[in-house]
Amino acid sequence: MAKESIKARQRKREALVAKFAEKRAALKAEGNYEALDQLPRNASPVRLKNRCQLSGRPKGYMRHFGLCRNMFRDLALAGKIPGVRKASW
Repeated sequence: MAKESIKARQRKREALVAKFAEKRAALKAEGNYEALDQLPRNASPVRLKNRCQLSGRPKGYMRHFGLCRNMFRDLALAGKIPGVRKASW
């Protein structure tokens, strides 16, 4: 489980990326890189890290579900993810 401060920092970055996305796209299209440098660093989508929505774990992330492998397994075994079943053969 990630620290709450790490998860809060990630949420803050996501909000900044969403807030400045339109402005960044316009500045990039113009080629105005000096104005682009004036934007906050955390407004860049490159600074985002894929993290589990429940635990905040950065490793073992599954994009399709937005969860890490541990949380995915717990929820799948509990039957809380529709269409997912444990394989058996």
